[in-house]
Amino acid sequence: MANFISKNATNGEVTGGTYNSLTIGTKVVGDVKSEADFRLDGEIEGSIECNGKLIVGQHGFVKGNVICENAEISGEVSGNVIINDTLSLRASAIVGGDIATKVLVIEPNAIFNGKCTMNKNSKPIVGAKSLADIKKTDSVPKNE
Repeated sequence: MANFISKNATNGEVTGGTYNSLTIGTKVVGDVKSEADFRLDGEIEGSIECNGKLIVGQHGFVKGNVICENAEISGEVSGNVIINDTLSLRASAIVGGDIATKVLVIEPNAIFNGKCTMNKNSKPIVGAKSLADIKKTDSVPKNE
């Protein structure tokens, strides 16, 4: 299993302009954790936890859960997507899994198959491991 943790090399803190990327033709099997923004144009088989913004490019593919502050998806995600603030699904996006977010933007032609739970109160959900964890803390209201 691979675990990637990103921090500023000089002092261990995240600063503006710091980001990570995984390019086309690169595949990671394992979980990825990033303290900064992360751009994915390759493939990850495992979960992604990002304390910044995650961008999944048109050629990007995730087979696992995504947990982050904000996300813009143009590629494919097969797993649950847990976003603390804003999730944007671009026209080329394919998402197969449940979504929990505060704000959801879906462009025409984007494909989303799953359930969506939204909450306008912004309680932190980064660090949750699953949608069940969110429901336990009542960060997102339960559908009953």
